[in-house]
Amino acid sequence: MKESLHRQLPRSSSPHYSQFMTEPLLPPELVELAQRVVQENRRIGRTFALAESCTGGLVSAAITEIPGSSEVFEASFVTYSNEIKQELLKVSQDVLETFGAVSIATAWAMAQGALARTHAHIAVAITGIAGPGGGTEQKPVGTVVFARAERGGSPDKITADLKKFDNEGRSAIRLQAALCALELLLPESDEP
Repeated sequence: MKESLHRQLPRSSSPHYSQFMTEPLLPPELVELAQRVVQENRRIGRTFALAESCTGGLVSAAITEIPGSSEVFEASFVTYSNEIKQELLKVSQDVLETFGAVSIATAWAMAQGALARTHAHIAVAITGIAGPGGGTEQKPVGTVVFARAERGGSPDKITADLKKFDNEGRSAIRLQAALCALELLLPESDEP
């Protein structure tokens, strides 16, 4: 008989099943911030969507750890390849060729695309280089770009940021990126 290389999940009859199934799968700081995002958006009646690239759905996973997240979380697009960014989010080939996949222009286009394909009030996009390869001198591993688009917002008002996280490994970069994206989903202090 072959030995399984995959981690065995406890069976429902196992005494550890209940404990395993109630513990969050994600880092506590990620789940705690996701809880705040869900609560504060629920409080103001705002829905949101996500467009993730380098985080590969990590932000969405954090949000869906929270009971009741469906009241505020509308959709997520994990668009890892440029081709899918173009197909699903309508990021133009010109933007990708001129600025690259890891750019404010691309993140902004991703956020606008997520907003256009949903009924959400806001959309946040994340694109970056989590490593270990793919970095350049201008865009080293750890470069991550974020953008937030608001329905009915002025097209001239771009909320975007480029961060260069320390290269402490792929998982650490993705975690930092997910935390920053969650921060962008929090209502600004002047919102009700």
